[in-house]
Amino acid sequence: MRSIATSLMLSLMLASPVLAQDAKPAEPQKYELGADSKPTVGVPEGKVTQHSWTSTIFEGTVRDYYVYVPAKYDDAKPTAVMVFQDGHAYVNKTGDFRVPVVFDNLMARGDLPPIIGIFIDPGHRGGELPKSRWQANNRSFEYDTLSDQYARFLLEEILPEVGKTYHLSTNPAERAICGASSGGICAWTVAWERPDQFGKVLSHIGSFTNIRGGHVYPSLIRKTERKPIRVYLQDGDHDLNNEHGNWWLANLEMESALKFSKYDLMTVWGHGAHSGNHGGAVLPEALVWLWR
Repeated sequence: MRSIATSLMLSLMLASPVLAQDAKPAEPQKYELGADSKPTVGVPEGKVTQHSWTSTIFEGTVRDYYVYVPAKYDDAKPTAVMVFQDGHAYVNKTGDFRVPVVFDNLMARGDLPPIIGIFIDPGHRGGELPKSRWQANNRSFEYDTLSDQYARFLLEEILPEVGKTYHLSTNPAERAICGASSGGICAWTVAWERPDQFGKVLSHIGSFTNIRGGHVYPSLIRKTERKPIRVYLQDGDHDLNNEHGNWWLANLEMESALKFSKYDLMTVWGHGAHSGNHGGAVLPEALVWLWR
C-alpha cells in the first residue's frame, strides 16, 4: 500500500508536468554546439591579433589581450565594442565559446552589427605568465572585487589603447561586457559602476557569491534605482557549492532581484556544471538577444 506522502507526491507530479520534467538529473548535462559556432563556407572571417599589456591601474601586472576586427569594419564610423574577461577562453576557435566564429556567422547574416571584440586575460604579478591563464595570480582580485578599479582599467588603459587603431563607439548602448565565473561578476560590476559606459552584460556561470563580497548584489539591486543595463544570465543547477556559496542559488537570487527592479533581463538555466559548455552552446542566441 502506498503511503500518504508517496501518493501525494505522485499526484503532484501528474498534476505538474514541469515538476516531473525539470527534476535535476544525477549528472550534469552535456550540450552540443550548433551551426553558428562552426565555420561556414563563404562567410568572411574577422581578423584576430594578440597583444600584451603592462598595467598601471593594476600595478605590477602583465597580461595578454586579443582584438577581433570584423570583416565589415568601417573606420569612417564608430564601431560597437564587446569586452570579454578570460579572453583566452572566449577567443579560442576550438573551445567552448568560439566567439570569433560566432561573430563571423552572425554578422554575415545581419543578426549582429559589426562589433570589435576585445578579449582580455587576467593580470599576473611577477615572473612569466602561467601556461594556464586561469591561474593568473591577480585574477580573483581583479574580477571578484566590488569596486570601479576594473572599469577604470578598461576605460583608462585598454579601450584608449585599442582606440588608437580602431574607431570605437563611446555609446553605452553599443558597448557590452561578458565573462564566465568570476569574469561574469566582473562584467556586472563594470556595468554597475559605469552604466554610462557599458549598457549590456552577458554572464556565464557568474560568481555572485561571497568570494570578495559579491553576494550582496541582489540586495543592492533591490535598493538602488534601476540602472540602464541589459542583462543576460546563464547558469546550471550542477554549478559549484562550496565555502563561498552556492552558485546556482546565487544566480537565482540575481534573477529575482533584477526582475523586481524591472531590468531588461534574459535568464537561461540548464543542468550544466561550472564550465563553459552550456554557455557556449547558447552563445549565438544570447548575443542576438543582447544586441537586438
